[in-house]
Amino acid sequence: MANPVPNQLGECLKSSTNGKDRTELARWIFISMSAHPEMNKLTTITPAIRNDADRGMAQLVTRLLTENCAEQTRAVMQAEGGQGMLSAFRSLGEVAMMELMSNAEVSATISGYTKFLDQSKFEALLRK
Repeated sequence: MANPVPNQLGECLKSSTNGKDRTELARWIFISMSAHPEMNKLTTITPAIRNDADRGMAQLVTRLLTENCAEQTRAVMQAEGGQGMLSAFRSLGEVAMMELMSNAEVSATISGYTKFLDQSKFEALLRK
């Protein structure tokens, strides 16, 4: 069962952000993921871009934790510390990704692989 203290912070984080904030978070996640050796050859993220994203994320997190959701942040830190914070931010990250996924271009691109599925194998599966 989920702990209500991080859930309350997670709900506050979500309700205290708008589409621009969530896009900024998703941008930061994307840039961070691009540091992985298998991903970094797919993008050209300069140190200046990474620094800009880090700065934007720091401003967002500072505002959320110290202004918008200060009471909930204090409660999570006292009850669960860093683990509770991770749990709360996970829900915000999910909302940020949903924000990106709702874009028609992203949605079309993400379903692009389906044209390569082996339909005969799926049909055979359903006949069994």
